[in-house]
Amino acid sequence: MEKGLQAAVRRFPLKGLCIQRLASADDAFLSLCSDLADAEAAMTRWARSGTDQYESRQDEYEILANELAIEIGQLLDLHACEEDVATS
Repeated sequence: MEKGLQAAVRRFPLKGLCIQRLASADDAFLSLCSDLADAEAAMTRWARSGTDQYESRQDEYEILANELAIEIGQLLDLHACEEDVATS
């Protein structure tokens, strides 16, 4: 599974099938998922960096990741998959 999809599934574990289907049908959604993975990776890198700026940079990427997750969640709600609803 692509790293962006993995990041989205970590945030929305009950929506895995919907995430995969939406990503295969919508390049913009797939791009959001990739952006989420990149923001989470940057957040982790800054947390481990030990530099003077690490806290502010980590916070910036955490905010970005959370905003991307909200947007992904809204799209998942808009395109609800029956399979995911049935397993919830």
